[in-house]
Amino acid sequence: MGDTENPNRDSSILRVSGLLQRFIKNFSKIALPLTTLTQKDQKFIWDSQQEEAFQLLKHKLCNAPILALPEGTENFIVFCDASRQGLGCVLMQNNKVIAYASRQLKVHEKNYTTHDLELGAVVFALKIWRHYLYGTKCTVYTDHKSLQHILDQKMLNMRQRRWVELLNDYDCEIRYHPGKANVVADVL
Repeated sequence: MGDTENPNRDSSILRVSGLLQRFIKNFSKIALPLTTLTQKDQKFIWDSQQEEAFQLLKHKLCNAPILALPEGTENFIVFCDASRQGLGCVLMQNNKVIAYASRQLKVHEKNYTTHDLELGAVVFALKIWRHYLYGTKCTVYTDHKSLQHILDQKMLNMRQRRWVELLNDYDCEIRYHPGKANVVADVL
């Protein structure tokens, strides 16, 4: 399929677009056919699926959505979601999107329980937007109801304990937002 059949060139395009992924809604999902080509011991086969993903990423890089700049350090809202494919989150302030973030699950994360994946999405959001959220009050919405009470739970595994320690560093309130209403993070 033309000159896109070069693994080195394609991985460099992925690296560049990966740097700009916060401006691309659905980045991880769009890039999946391309990222699988960069995995070790993966045969490089470029077909219509990879070409479509490549062209869509190029289009989205050239036509980035309008994002707002943060205004002060108040009223930050984070919407988080997790699936068996990846983690997605959106940072908003005053009903305006500040940034998007998503990533595919690592191999070991695919074995996590739904609870841990959803908690992992919250931790991912807090870490990636630490420069916005640390030291400010924020609200985190998740479609996993039990996360509202994660700070009060007594029985936690080691991973959850580490993550709860990280949550304690932030002044954030975790609220339940039904999955059907959580379309903002779901699309990522």
